[in-house]
Amino acid sequence: MTVSIEQQGEIAVVTVDNPPVNALSQALRQGLLDAAERLDADPSVKAVVLACAGRTFIAGADVGEFGKPPQPPHLPDLVARVERAAKPWVAAIHGSALGGGFEVALGCRFRVAVPSANVGLPEVRLGIVPGAGGTVRLPRLAGVETAVDMVTTGAPLGGLKAREAGLIDAVIDGDLIAGAVQFSREALGRPLPDALRDRPVAAPAEAFWEATEKTVAARAKREEAPMKALACVRRAAETDFETAIAFERETFLALRGSPQAAALRHVFFAERAATRPPELAGVQPHRIKSTAVIGGGTMGAGMAAALRDAGLPVVLIERDDAQVERGLANLRSIFDGAAKRGRISAGVAAERMAGVTGTADHAALADVDLVIEAVFEDLDVKRDVVGRLSAVCRDDAVLATNTSYLDPERIAEGIGNPGRFLGLHFFSPAHVMKLLEIVPTQATTPEVLATGFALARTLNKVPVRAGISDGFIGNRILKVTRAQAERLLLSGGTPTAVDAAMRAFGLPMGPFEAQDLGGLDIAAFQRKAARARGETPFAPIADRLCAIERFGQKSGGGWYNYEPGERTPRPSETVAAIIAEEAAGFPHRDWDESSIAECILWPMVNEGARILGDGTALRASDIDLVKIHGYGFPRWRGGPMHYAEASGLDKVVDALRALASAGLADPPCELLLEAARRGSFSGVLR
Repeated sequence: MTVSIEQQGEIAVVTVDNPPVNALSQALRQGLLDAAERLDADPSVKAVVLACAGRTFIAGADVGEFGKPPQPPHLPDLVARVERAAKPWVAAIHGSALGGGFEVALGCRFRVAVPSANVGLPEVRLGIVPGAGGTVRLPRLAGVETAVDMVTTGAPLGGLKAREAGLIDAVIDGDLIAGAVQFSREALGRPLPDALRDRPVAAPAEAFWEATEKTVAARAKREEAPMKALACVRRAAETDFETAIAFERETFLALRGSPQAAALRHVFFAERAATRPPELAGVQPHRIKSTAVIGGGTMGAGMAAALRDAGLPVVLIERDDAQVERGLANLRSIFDGAAKRGRISAGVAAERMAGVTGTADHAALADVDLVIEAVFEDLDVKRDVVGRLSAVCRDDAVLATNTSYLDPERIAEGIGNPGRFLGLHFFSPAHVMKLLEIVPTQATTPEVLATGFALARTLNKVPVRAGISDGFIGNRILKVTRAQAERLLLSGGTPTAVDAAMRAFGLPMGPFEAQDLGGLDIAAFQRKAARARGETPFAPIADRLCAIERFGQKSGGGWYNYEPGERTPRPSETVAAIIAEEAAGFPHRDWDESSIAECILWPMVNEGARILGDGTALRASDIDLVKIHGYGFPRWRGGPMHYAEASGLDKVVDALRALASAGLADPPCELLLEAARRGSFSGVLR
């Protein structure tokens, strides 16, 4: 049964059992409504404990009902019924009480929780606001400031902090059900507090709303839901309960059908599916209990930090003792920096470092389960390292390369047991960036590939399987982005205008600002390797900048000039002169922000279609995840492939044809044309 009732004297325990996360399905809503009616009519019941079986309290809405017409009983009616129950309800929370689950708990007269529980209203992360009274009851419980912070960020609070904020009445250290029943009996001996709907809202300071609107707007950028959530809390503070509830529901329903909500739902489902791809269903990964990283530079130290953050011991290998100390210092600076910013304690930082063994002796790898090389991006160097690993590691140890562009097949040539080898492309800084491209070779076994995905789950990364091609998924599209940006410069655009247009679209920085931050020499190195393979990469202006050692911020100038000690980009006369020389003879046109964005975005989508067509990516949603989590594509737009579908693929094709005729893009590829004919990338792949 979804809902069951057991009586312990005068206390009824209502238990929800709707695995895996006790989501608020129609059957569960009906079961709880029926329980409220039955228990109100039972004179032997004096109070009700609401508990959940399994690993969590009610974790939120039923994702299977997303996008479908809601069926009664509706959640606001259920919460109101619990709130008006003749017998007080006590929510006994373990795991997560999120979204609608927390709104049900807010409908209860009391809330108790284990210390490890967390509660929150994360709806803004799906482009909506709470729709069952969360923005109206929460400020009546914990104050306007706490309510604003929780509903505009979607961030949950842990059990102890929730108790401090007034969201939880008691923290139960022992058996939760027994503790909740005892709490209920004691509560019956005291005057009951008013239901939240009957409590007033304490007015904030006079300047609160104006200051908070600026803060939330700056944080939300162009996302709609956070500002709408703020408006709901303000309405709750300034009007009566029923007016505020009606305003919240109206706002919820309006946002539910918005393009941003559709995009964020798309990303939610893509992320949910990412860690367990269907093609690996039933495949058992290797157990990873010990790890090693070869190379203690910026990338290697970041990877080691990510592994330690997940509780895995790490052996850090460098070529000599001096380099070992440098690598350990790099790693120590990561943990010390996190401690200084208050993200971890000094004790945790010390514990993380204590789990790292630095050495130049490869014999330390003899019994390690997983080894990832993070040495210089050179084929011969990486092949030498992987060959040495093959000789010293166990035959069943998983070996991985962190290459960004090189062919893992060539890196692994000649190693013993090649089925244990794969690419694990972390993004810098590796302890921060969420994306992990997992690149199997033809020999990689399914179990080793599954190990890559299991590792991503352990590290709290978003994994995407990528086939072998130059740049895999993300950097392959990045090359197109950079080429399009330079084409714009040859046809009348400027670095400042292009960067401003892409920031206006929602990217954290434009393509030229990003190149200056990362270093123009990195891409130049890749172009040199491509030319050695007989390719002809397009970067006429970037190549000239590198020739005069304008490598970006590191050299004091790249696409922009930088004052010593500053990161503020300033237009460069030198760059403007080079652009004018290279653009001579090209037709110029006037560019507005929208046309600049389309000139960059639609060729990215075209390349994404090629990536799907040749199997480098298996799903359009995988490309979206790569661009969101690796390159800052605005989450609320759903990724480039979703954004193209939402914009209309016919429109994309027409725009690409117009750009191609002007020499500003490649013509639309066959798979994109087929997707436009079908109206979606779904079902196009065969």
